[in-house]
Amino acid sequence: MNAAKTNQTLLEMIQRWDPFGYGVEAYETEAVDVIQAVHECHDAYTLAKKIQSIYEFSFEQLIPFSNCMKLAEALLVVKHGAECSLS
Repeated sequence: MNAAKTNQTLLEMIQRWDPFGYGVEAYETEAVDVIQAVHECHDAYTLAKKIQSIYEFSFEQLIPFSNCMKLAEALLVVKHGAECSLS
C-alpha cells in the first residue's frame, strides 16, 4: 500500500470513529493531527495518549483512554501493514 492510500485508509478510520457523535466533518483538523501522530509513534500506548491529547485540546473533553487505545491499535495495524508491503 502506498503512502497516499495508507493515509486515506487512516483518515477514513479516524473519521468513522466519531468519539463525540458530531459527524465525520467535525474532526478534519484532528484527523490530520492523528495521521501525523500515527507516522511518529511506534507503539499503541504512546499513540493513544497523543490521540487523547489532540481531541481534548480541540473539544475540551476527555475521551476514555481505552477508546483511544482501541483506535491506536487499529491505526498501527494499517501503518505496519503498509510498511511491510513496502519491504
